[in-house]
Amino acid sequence: MIRYRRPKQDDAFILKLIDSQLVPLSHMNATQLEAVRKDIPKRLGRGITLIACQNVEDHPVGFVHFILHGDLLYIDMLAVAPESQRKRWGNTLMFHAEKFAASRGCKRSKVMVDAGNASGLSFYQKLGYVMVRYHTQNQCHELEKNL
Repeated sequence: MIRYRRPKQDDAFILKLIDSQLVPLSHMNATQLEAVRKDIPKRLGRGITLIACQNVEDHPVGFVHFILHGDLLYIDMLAVAPESQRKRWGNTLMFHAEKFAASRGCKRSKVMVDAGNASGLSFYQKLGYVMVRYHTQNQCHELEKNL
């Protein structure tokens, strides 16, 4: 099932997933990573976070955080716990994020994928995202999809 984030219940899990699944793929230095970590609670408050879990009161298995900018859905972060990967949780989270955005007038979706994240790149391409450009400074691929 997919539900909205409950900060007190979910944020420790989200931070753990960010540290274990997203940070290792980043090309930021330690100082930059620490600044990002400190900003995570504010960042989560600026957008919408959906949580994947078996049942409404079960422990989360994954999350997607996204922001709506006019007609653009920006996928900020997506992560699924290792033991729950390859069970379609990522697909389900993306489906709900895209459906939510489309219902609010978004026409396209954008995501940035770190250069070292080959599985993430493949995941988004299978969902219909196409490479728009490579950002050398940030070492990440920018992908877009029409909704």
